[in-house]
Amino acid sequence: MQRTLLVDGPGAGRVVKAVGVVRRESSLVSGEWLPARWPGVRDALLDGVIGVAGVLAATGPVERIHDRIGAEERLAADAFLADTARGILDHDAGDDASDDPADDVVGSDVAGRGRSGPGVMPEDLGRIAQQIAVVLDPDGPELDDQYALQRRGVTIGRLHQGLHRITGHLLPDAAAQLQTVLDAMLNPKVDGPPHPTGVRFAPSADDDRNGSCGVGGDPVTIDLAVTEPDSWSADPRAVIDPRTHAQKRHDAFAAALGIAARHQDMPSLGGAAPTLVVTVDAKDLAANTGRARLPGSDATIPTAAAVHTACSGVIQRVVVDEGRIVGITVTDRVFTVHQRRAIIARDTECLIPGCHVPAAWCEIHHVTEHAQGGPTSTDNGVPLCWWHHRSLDSSGWEIRMNNGVPQVRGPAWWDPTHHWHTPTHSAPPLARSA
Repeated sequence: MQRTLLVDGPGAGRVVKAVGVVRRESSLVSGEWLPARWPGVRDALLDGVIGVAGVLAATGPVERIHDRIGAEERLAADAFLADTARGILDHDAGDDASDDPADDVVGSDVAGRGRSGPGVMPEDLGRIAQQIAVVLDPDGPELDDQYALQRRGVTIGRLHQGLHRITGHLLPDAAAQLQTVLDAMLNPKVDGPPHPTGVRFAPSADDDRNGSCGVGGDPVTIDLAVTEPDSWSADPRAVIDPRTHAQKRHDAFAAALGIAARHQDMPSLGGAAPTLVVTVDAKDLAANTGRARLPGSDATIPTAAAVHTACSGVIQRVVVDEGRIVGITVTDRVFTVHQRRAIIARDTECLIPGCHVPAAWCEIHHVTEHAQGGPTSTDNGVPLCWWHHRSLDSSGWEIRMNNGVPQVRGPAWWDPTHHWHTPTHSAPPLARSA
């Protein structure tokens, strides 16, 4: 069969399976041909309306419950699915039937059952067949439910080239919950274009009036803390995001894990919230060189990733002398609940313009690093989403505090003038009323 059809093994298997549901058997007594199990789908296949994929999509869901339905129900499903595959729009024309005799031929199937339109894809046939199966067997296949319960599970594979492979099976409700969380974190706001379409630099009349740099004019130095904030952060197209969809889902998943670990309902480990422990040499941490280690794993991560983890965490310095611990000091650099609430109320979302991840889902970043004397206070903390926090040192974005007001300066592709900008949501009341 593979040589005849010029298909691979799985393709030949699908053909055999499709033939099994549409072929006609002969009577052992009289030798006459018996009706096909799915006569309507068979005719649609022979007429070229659907292919092997369409046959399997249409018959699969109903065949899985064949032992719990009767032949009449199966044949009714067959007729409906065959008409659907042919694009028949009205199975009973009734009073709305056209008086034009040509309509009896043009746009109708050979049996004259109704008007025909465009056919449907195998995926659509499969969804319709699944809906029919639910109607015919509303209680569902109990054996399939037990099978799913037995097969559920998630496995984290071994480290390979700096990555762990995650495999497993989620129950439908768990998968739906995870998909909802990822959708919420990847698309917290639905207004405006969902993806960047490019970068434009066209200052408005308001920008010129407020003294910002205009086209063809000389740059004017202004105090952005007391003037109307720029509109760079208002347009989601202002930022080009180089991440793939899979990478965005990874980053959203990583952020969701961090939020879950901080939640008060999360079970504790050793009397404390689940905490990611990263071990790094003090000299490497100060110089931002070398590699950091993760407990219970042979994996190492760049020291920059350890700095990202420590920025909103606790640093515990352990002094070791010839294998013996001789000293422990702890530096608490975690923003308190009240500080987080104040920063969230001030900034509302990720500080990077064009990124609209809500501040409640963000990590709080020390603008001046704690190791450089930066305090853990609202005047030194800004919300950054997981990705922008992780990539801050390499993305070209810079952040500073101007009299307690956060300001950002982006890479040249975002603002060739390389000016500091006050995000709209972080502007002081005086600037908003200007």
